[in-house]
Formats: sequence, structure tokens, C-alpha cells
Amino acid sequence: METYWHSVTLERDLCKGCTNCLKHCPTQAIRVQQGKAKILKERCIDCGECIRVCPYHAKKAVTDSFDMVKNYKHSVALVAPAFYGQFSKTEDIDTILSALMDMGFDDVFEVARGAQVVTRKTNELLESGELLKPSISSACPAVLRLIAIKFPNLISNIVPLKSPMEISAMQARNEAVKKTGLSPEDIGIFFISPCAAKATFIKGGYTVNKSNVDGVISIKDVCIKMSRLFQKIESVRELRSAGSSGVMWAASGGEAEATNAAKFIAVDGIHNVIDVLEAIEDGKLSDIEYLEALACPGGCVGGPLTAENSFAARAKIQRICKSIDDGETPFDDGLNMFWDQAMVYRPIMNLDSDINEAMRKMNRIEELYEQFPKLDCGSCGSPSCRALAEDIVRGYAKETDCIFKLREMASDMLEKTVDDKNESEGNL
Repeated sequence: METYWHSVTLERDLCKGCTNCLKHCPTQAIRVQQGKAKILKERCIDCGECIRVCPYHAKKAVTDSFDMVKNYKHSVALVAPAFYGQFSKTEDIDTILSALMDMGFDDVFEVARGAQVVTRKTNELLESGELLKPSISSACPAVLRLIAIKFPNLISNIVPLKSPMEISAMQARNEAVKKTGLSPEDIGIFFISPCAAKATFIKGGYTVNKSNVDGVISIKDVCIKMSRLFQKIESVRELRSAGSSGVMWAASGGEAEATNAAKFIAVDGIHNVIDVLEAIEDGKLSDIEYLEALACPGGCVGGPLTAENSFAARAKIQRICKSIDDGETPFDDGLNMFWDQAMVYRPIMNLDSDINEAMRKMNRIEELYEQFPKLDCGSCGSPSCRALAEDIVRGYAKETDCIFKLREMASDMLEKTVDDKNESEGNL
């Protein structure tokens, strides 16, 4: 079984074993054992759903410290479009970018520029007829990972383009080299991220050989540092260069609307994404040309690492887009926009390397499942009765973890005890 680095982690001391995360995890990646949650890394897609629903804040996303910026001679803040919707004091992009530079970055680069470049290339591919329909956006790394483990038949439907984050990182480094004369290794590119999945991707992106991003800092952490800077900005510099069609990627529907697809679907929220992908697998959406699928509710503005209410942030993004023009779409500067390597199926149900033993275990899972009540209550510490059956076969759990099975066995033992007692008394 392959191992992965994950941004989403568990603080065991804070966990109360409430099963809230277990019930909401879209890939059944969480178990509760001995009163504590446990994340199964091969199943986790770093969507951050457990971070949202944990009442004890026991789940968190590991991102980089701002101090990492000091390790480079020249640092560039790679700014996600969702960042613009995070502030109550201003919605002016130039003011926000100026504050970032005052905070300690040497330069800024808008990911919205990369989004515009990706949109242009996507439209070219859609018009060429090369893509399978519906073509699925490759922008959300949590959705990519979801497809890789749960919907392998749809891998070929994904548009094989690098994300706006990666494209922007390449462009930002090239521009910084030209500006400073420094070597590429002396330049640090830091993504200001709304989500945990981006942090996971740069540590081991499954479609790129090595990410061009050097570090990921959460939007929430940056907002805390920036909150006091707006009143101290000496001069607002003209730093914005991206147009509205790139900024609108921050919210659900923005990416899809920027394409030339006549029929598209924009879906947000990981559970809704799963429903739509299942419908595509069943052949129910064959007339759709393009699917924008984002794991976070409302799109990137609803990411678990954001600071502002997602509805308020989305409204701000919409106002910002109305206040700026679209301008000319930036060029890709000859960059390789396609994946470095193809996505592959990453099975999470590999029971055994020996096919005969794997089949035996599969049959045992079915036998156990038929004995369970099929209520999927989660009281056993597994997210469903079928998951419990699998956990038992894998050696992670036992039949008596099911409270219904335990009660049944206790009842049988009591009945046998009574029968034995009656039989003993009858023989006297």
C-alpha cells in the first residue's frame, strides 16, 4: 500500500471520540478506536470536511510557517483569488496586495492570472474535440484524489492541465528571475491557501513531478497578521494585473462560466461532488460538456483555512469582479501546462496480494455484513456496517464492536445460562 503525506492531521489529546467526523467523512477515512479518532491515510483526500465538523478542533491542517519566507533571498506571495474576499476593511485588490508586501513579501503574483491562462487552454481543448465528455476540471486537488480512489473510470475525463496554482508558480518564478537576476533556487514561492488539499499537493502532487510552490501558508494565518496593517499602509501600489474572469474562480461557478462550454455544471461541497460523479458514471449526464467540481462548500471561498464567512466572501468577490475589467488574458509564456505524469487508480480496497486470499477475505466481508443490522449508526467506531466487516477482516476490529451484535451474543449467553440452570435443576 502506498503511503502519502497529508496536511489534515489529528490532535489526539483534543479528540473526544464523538464520531462526528466519522459520520461526515466522504471516503470513510476515519475510525474511532479506544475513544479516539484515527485517520486512514490511504483513504484520506484532505478535503477538510473533518476540520469543519469537529466540535473540539481536534482536526487541523498542517501548513508552513511565515518564518519560512526568510529562507529565500526573494519571496513571492502567490495569492489565491479567494483571499480578496476575506477582509471587512477593504475590497480593493491593490490595497490587499500592498499590505501583503508590507507584511514581508518581496513581490506578489495573482493566481487569478494563472486561472485566466488555464481557462484559455481549456477552451482550446474543448473546441478541439479531444476531450471526453463531460470534461472534468483538474483545479481541485481533493477532487482529483477522490476520483483516483473512488472513480477510476472517470480519470480519462479529467482535463489534463496543471492547476492555476502551479501555472502561476511557474510564471512567478520566471518573472522573479528576470527582475532580480537571482537563480531560481533563491526564489521562494508561497501559496496563500484556502484549503488543506493544496498543502498536500505540493508535498507530493500526483500529476506533477515536483510542485513549483515552495510553501503553503493558510489564509487564516495571513489574515491575522494583516488585520493591523491596513491602517498603516503608507502607499497603495498598483499591483493588480488579473482580470475579473480569473478572480471569479474564487467562488463556485466562476471557472465554468469563464469557459466556452455551452452546457456545464458547477458543483461544490464534497458530498455533492460525489453525487454528480456517480451520476456521470451511471451515464445520466452525457449531454454535459464541462464539470467544475470543488470540494469546499461555495468553492474556494468556503475552504477550511479561510477566515471569512463563505457567503460574505462570495458576495465580496462578486462585487470586486463588477468593479474591475477583464483586460487581456495573460499568455502562458511557453510553459508546459499539461500534467508531468498521468493520474492512476489508487485502490484502497487491496485486501491481499494473493488473489485467492483476497477473494476469501471478500467473501468473509460479505458474510459478516449480512449478519449486521445495516443501520450504519457508527457506534462501533466504523462509518458503516460494511466498513466494520472490512475492518474485522483486516484485523482492525472485532464482531463485538457492533452493539447490536454484542447484545445478541449477550442474549444468547444469558439464554444458554438459563437453559443450563433449568436442565441442572431438572436433573436433581
